Amino acid sequence: MAIRVLLGEDSLIVREGIVRLLDADDEIVVVAAVGDLHSLREACARELPDVVVTDIRMPPTHTDEGIRIAAELHASQPQVGVVVISQYADPVYALALFEHGSDRRAYLLKQRVHNRAELTAAIRAVAADGSVVDSQIVDGLVQARSRAEHSPLNGLTVREREVLTEIAKGKSNTAIAETLYLTKRAVEKHINAIFLKLRLADAEDTSKRVKATLMLLSETESTTLELH
Repeated sequence: MAIRVLLGEDSLIVREGIVRLLDADDEIVVVAAVGDLHSLREACARELPDVVVTDIRMPPTHTDEGIRIAAELHASQPQVGVVVISQYADPVYALALFEHGSDRRAYLLKQRVHNRAELTAAIRAVAADGSVVDSQIVDGLVQARSRAEHSPLNGLTVREREVLTEIAKGKSNTAIAETLYLTKRAVEKHINAIFLKLRLADAEDTSKRVKATLMLLSETESTTLELH
């Protein structure tokens, strides 16, 4: 039995190109091809596809429509596989796609779509309850993990991390003390320890807070990649 595929892609040229690629495969039939999230939702309910192949960004917002439809289908039609195609190699998008599990989910970079074998292989994989992640995305995840493992932030205590988080919110020492129920002197000690561990002791005071904040934000992004 042929795999019923629903395509979501806002570019008419790309949409028609993908349809032609898939039509050349006797085991795949494109049941509908649409160009926005609303139409994709309607087609999913109407056509009951086996697999949805969707661009990550479409109207109306051109942000993360492909990820959103995958999350919606996880709840409403969990048997439907989803192949997200994207020009963005940022691992955050892929991890958002796999947030509810990797079964029946694939993330491919758009450059792979020109290779019919790679696209059809991903479609077959998700139709069979499997998953596919583009190799470039995997490389990004490995690099993010490596950065996190070697971060000087790993040397901070739990309390010091809490203080640094408040610093990142732009709070003064007094405000931090009130938030964490510490004395102002205790906050100052924690901050001095943070700057020492982050090798910022010799920087100017304002620069220390900014640099420490940037380090925290950088690691937070990497940690988010791993947790998802």
